[in-house]
Amino acid sequence: MSFNFDNKNIIKNMYKGSFGIEKESLRVQKDGFLAHTAHPFGNNTHIDRDFCENQVEIVTDVFDDTGSAFSQLSELHNNVIKKLNSLETGGEILWLFSNSPYVKGENDIPIASFKGSLKGKEIYRKYLAEKYGKKKMLFSGIHFNFSFADELIECGFKESKSINFADYKNSLYLELAKKMTKYSWLIVYLTAASPIMDGSYFDDSAIGKDVVTPFSSVRCSEIGYWNEFTPILNYDSLESYVGGIQQYIADGLLKSASELYYPIRLKPLGANSIENLEKTGVNHIELRMLDLNPLSPVGIFKEDMDFLHMLILYLTSLEDKTFPESEQICAIKNVKQAAKYDDEKTFIDFGGEKFSVKSAAYNVLCDMNKFFEKHNQDKALNIIDYQMNKITDKNKRYVEIIRKNYSKNYVENGIRLSLKYADEE
Repeated sequence: MSFNFDNKNIIKNMYKGSFGIEKESLRVQKDGFLAHTAHPFGNNTHIDRDFCENQVEIVTDVFDDTGSAFSQLSELHNNVIKKLNSLETGGEILWLFSNSPYVKGENDIPIASFKGSLKGKEIYRKYLAEKYGKKKMLFSGIHFNFSFADELIECGFKESKSINFADYKNSLYLELAKKMTKYSWLIVYLTAASPIMDGSYFDDSAIGKDVVTPFSSVRCSEIGYWNEFTPILNYDSLESYVGGIQQYIADGLLKSASELYYPIRLKPLGANSIENLEKTGVNHIELRMLDLNPLSPVGIFKEDMDFLHMLILYLTSLEDKTFPESEQICAIKNVKQAAKYDDEKTFIDFGGEKFSVKSAAYNVLCDMNKFFEKHNQDKALNIIDYQMNKITDKNKRYVEIIRKNYSKNYVENGIRLSLKYADEE
């Protein structure tokens, strides 16, 4: 189901797509402790809660370009900041990092409260708290949602030997999900931004003790946000993909599809349920491995959003290959390896060979350059060059900047940066 980029119509429509962002952040008091006020945004479709009552989730609309999605994210983020600053409690801030600030213990983490027909969401969160522990559920990040434009899918369908458009579309996304899973390590390596933790995450009595971890992204690392087993998914068809997830639920390994803590998810239009996915088909793909980037006031740079789009296009040019269990296990191991800080002494298994994370990332970006150069896409080359600079100059890596500036007084300096951003709004 790869796109043929020698087709002029495909080239003409290649950049068309839909983009959306979901951003999780903790509400924090100005002393660095978790807020305990009720969610102050009411029933706002753009500003919700995730696991706990103080974990704000900002959800943008769907846009035809990354710039518009980024602009709305910024607008919503600013609205949240203003609201929190005006609270009668003396004001709160949005915590900038994926890793939590001061935490007094499990009882310091208020599970999100829901009433009436939504009470099941609270019950589900209590189940997660008991199974994984509340502290692990505090990890926050960004989810990048993407769908191909109908015009592009139609061009691919016409060139394919497929008979049914819906089947073609599902197969296109299933193939992309395989490839994105294989390459998730690259995204983690290039966007990781959470190397520092407060000691209270590990020990309730270690509040204020800075912990410089051996990771560049704790939430994507071996001690991060994962299921207790490595899920093996069947990408042969949408039915087999859905069936595999349903079997994990039936076996009691997952409570629901939402508990599938995997770098990539395929999602339907409308209600986000496994039943709706099976019934209506795949609408978009969700990339879930992005750290909050405290170097950006809104948690992500547009340059990284653009790169994700270019990576998706590049992957759709590659030949489809099987994705057996051994390679799926390897792909998840690679993500956890890429979440380590030392990119020259950390190795991944890519294509059956061992490479340092740094050299593997360099090789992929070089291949991407060749692909876009072949099709005279200078726009993409500039986007890739931004990522290449992180490899050739370690001081451009987000994790390097954060380790340098936040290894001491992590929470105090994080609060200062949050307040600085708030004053600039």
